[in-house]
Amino acid sequence: MRWTDYITPSTLNLGPFVELLIEPFADDEGLAQLQLGLHEVLVNAVRHGNGCDPAKCLRVRRILTPRWLVWQVQDQGDGVPRQRRYAKLPDCLDAPCGRGIFLIHHCFDDVRWSHRGNRLQVAIQRSRLSGRGPGNLDP
Repeated sequence: MRWTDYITPSTLNLGPFVELLIEPFADDEGLAQLQLGLHEVLVNAVRHGNGCDPAKCLRVRRILTPRWLVWQVQDQGDGVPRQRRYAKLPDCLDAPCGRGIFLIHHCFDDVRWSHRGNRLQVAIQRSRLSGRGPGNLDP
């Protein structure tokens, strides 16, 4: 198992950071879904967790195991209430928010919240990607 820790400012300019987080798997199939899912996780942490406050930051840990790719994203907010952590579309599809958590649940194989709700762990099975990534770890 290998992990890498990142601390980044709370900003919505997330494209380069998402690219850094998935860089070891840049040539794999299924990357678009992974990019979308990570982007949604980070946007939610910046907008809803840190309130777009540039003085706050995000902590991200990327964990690579032989079978799983895992990201833990923690913001400095109060946390997502338990009743809002489920993969449900909003009743009104024109609602200004509510689709992010739904997308996150559909982009990853495993989604787990910390008790407080300000840290989200998402994981995808390596078998969903075409390659094995760095070091060609065996499944």
